[in-house]
Amino acid sequence: MIPTTAREWERQWAPYDEGTYAEVMEAIHPDDVVLEIGAGDLRLSRRLAEIAHQVIAWEVQASVLFRTAHALPKNLVVCHTDAVREKVPENVSTAVLLMRHCLHFHLYANKLHAAGCQRLITNARWGMGVEVIDLQVPRLLYTASPMGWYACWCGAAGFKAGPAEYLTPELETAVHEVIDCPACRRPLAN
Repeated sequence: MIPTTAREWERQWAPYDEGTYAEVMEAIHPDDVVLEIGAGDLRLSRRLAEIAHQVIAWEVQASVLFRTAHALPKNLVVCHTDAVREKVPENVSTAVLLMRHCLHFHLYANKLHAAGCQRLITNARWGMGVEVIDLQVPRLLYTASPMGWYACWCGAAGFKAGPAEYLTPELETAVHEVIDCPACRRPLAN
């Protein structure tokens, strides 16, 4: 089904199960200032506001916000805005991006890093599950990384092949944070 209305789009892409929400909530600290990118109907933002010091919720679809932005917690600020164009507030410590279909991971990661944000909680790179990314940790060049799983600053993720005899249980489960992976070097499709 191709979504034609905001409600259909929201129904297809936004709902997450309680397990996903629980994983996100476990990573939130009471002193966090959280930015939720693509907050949708504010379901998660309201929960985040129960734990975090402050929550800033960005949503581009006004019709979704109009239906849900009432009786908000005092520490929840809702903004109808396009996250691609919006400047990240400097006091944000943690960002949440639950968007399996995200096309702008690299842009968001750069903006959050530049603003001093420490962590990004997301499912955008792997398209499933939830990972907590340390935005300030140095990344390896893909060519210098060992064989095994990698997750790139561009948003791509995969497995770097190598000789089977070098594969260890640690390499099977570790994820190396890299830059300049093969996806970074692919020409853009027109």
